[in-house]
Amino acid sequence: MPRLRLALNQIDSTVGDLAGNAEAVLRWTRHSAGQGAHLVAFPEMMLTGYPVEDLALRSSFVEASRAALRSLAARLADEGLGGLPVVVGYLDRSADARPRYGQPAGAPQNAVAVLHGGEVALSFAKHHLPNYGVFDEFRYFVPGDTMPVVRVRGVDVALAVCEDLWQDGGRVPAARSARAGLLLSVNASPYERDKDDTRLELVRKRAQEAGCTTAYLAMTGGQDELVFDGDSIVVDRDGAVLARAPQFSEGCVVLDLDLPAAAEAGAPTGVVDDGLRIDRVVLSEQPVPERPVPERPMPGRPVSGETVSGDGPALSGGHAEPLDDDEEVYSALVVGLRAYVTKNGFRSVLVGLSGGIDSALVAAIACDAVGAQHVHGVSMPSRYSSEHSRDDAAELARRTGLNYRTVPIEPMFDAYMGALGLTGLAEENLQSRLRGTLLMALSNQEGHLVLAPGNKSELAVGYSTLYGDSVGAYGPIKDVYKTSVFRLAEWRNRAAAARGETPPIPENSITKPPSAELRPGQVDTDSLPDYPVLDAILALYVDRDRGADEIVAAGYDRELVTRTLRMVDTAEYKRRQYPPGTKISAKGFGKDRRLPVTNRWRETG
Repeated sequence: MPRLRLALNQIDSTVGDLAGNAEAVLRWTRHSAGQGAHLVAFPEMMLTGYPVEDLALRSSFVEASRAALRSLAARLADEGLGGLPVVVGYLDRSADARPRYGQPAGAPQNAVAVLHGGEVALSFAKHHLPNYGVFDEFRYFVPGDTMPVVRVRGVDVALAVCEDLWQDGGRVPAARSARAGLLLSVNASPYERDKDDTRLELVRKRAQEAGCTTAYLAMTGGQDELVFDGDSIVVDRDGAVLARAPQFSEGCVVLDLDLPAAAEAGAPTGVVDDGLRIDRVVLSEQPVPERPVPERPMPGRPVSGETVSGDGPALSGGHAEPLDDDEEVYSALVVGLRAYVTKNGFRSVLVGLSGGIDSALVAAIACDAVGAQHVHGVSMPSRYSSEHSRDDAAELARRTGLNYRTVPIEPMFDAYMGALGLTGLAEENLQSRLRGTLLMALSNQEGHLVLAPGNKSELAVGYSTLYGDSVGAYGPIKDVYKTSVFRLAEWRNRAAAARGETPPIPENSITKPPSAELRPGQVDTDSLPDYPVLDAILALYVDRDRGADEIVAAGYDRELVTRTLRMVDTAEYKRRQYPPGTKISAKGFGKDRRLPVTNRWRETG
């Protein structure tokens, strides 16, 4: 039985950075070659970054992607790596001269190429195009209609792209029909809570349907609201896990696989499942000798029993255990913020510190994402700010080591009040807007990226002030309900204590009643239901699109449901103006949930 050494490069890429992404492919291919790999793979649209959105509609970008792919193939050969097949995702255009699916001839395609011998040996396009949630691939691409099979060291390897595994039919049964020995799927699958278990069961199921070992290579890193957690998986034909990469970590999974030899005669050709035409390319017929390779692992185990990254081994025993729920979400928030800050060229961030739980959690995430030395916190007390809130903000700064200053807003507030004579809600919101103006002024003066501290509960019901606490370039906890904010803060403190470190978030910020402190004695529950009840209702309405009657039937008071849903419905205009933030749920505010601002439909009648 032939042995194939597979290198799965679970790495990040940046949208539009063709040169930088190509360099990453070269660097990790060198590393894979040094590990003795026979086949090297990179994630979906690695060369262009993912998702490219409307860049796909620019012919100049499509042509630049195609040119970068050809240049990459030549450079690999020039460096002596031309004999090593490299699977890499990129942006292509259809060669079909006919208009298809309402798009013109030569429409864009989400494509993958196999580079070998200084050339593009094989290319194909994603067959199943997702058009739900954050995905708009029918807007941009036309599907591929081939079943690509590449023969490497005597093994037939069928190739697929992300949604080709998530949807029934298509390339999974076609891989069985083509009698492939390995199904390799390259992916850029955005993170969601609890997706790791779903992903593992999916890969197991598809391996059994394809009748062969299946490798699922995933991207890691972040792009705007999306974060990619890696979690690449390899299972045998029966679904047993052979290797699993860690979440939220770049690295190269290298493992030996004993796979069936390609059929010497009578290999299937022509059209198979779902009308896919087998496109077969032979790169190397000669199997690897069946003798043990010195200092190499047993079949089905990663080289040295570990996933190798630029910083050294990261996966012990070839099977990384998934993170627990709170660590997983917190890691996603850190990776998402880090990617947004660094990829947009910022070196530091700025956050207003109120002493409350939201700004405290945002500050902790920021310190973990970019380093405390690059985080600037500003306390902006007013006449209504309690002494404990000022102390809690200062204590957070002391614990984390972030840069800290205090700028009272009282003089500015008095000047506005003297000129305008505001009262009630207008007076309260003025304080928030003065703080927002102050933060943006410091951002302009000092070059920091401002972080908005709003959580999903507040955004859902409109409990935020436009041009006040909603100012900023990024909202790290935008998709985190308030009850989860408390849980994540408690987890972060426990994690620090377990490592012998000082917990970053003051206990008082976690235990005291949440308050905007815009009037004497104010607490959030003056305007909102208790957060556990509110979040449960919001999860049904926002995340699961349940109607008022269904929510009431789930055990919630009708008057409370009516009031909550009305607040959600009338706050859409505020959410449209809120900055982007890391998506961690199945339906975040942004691409996932698109409702009209002008809208007279009410679930409550």
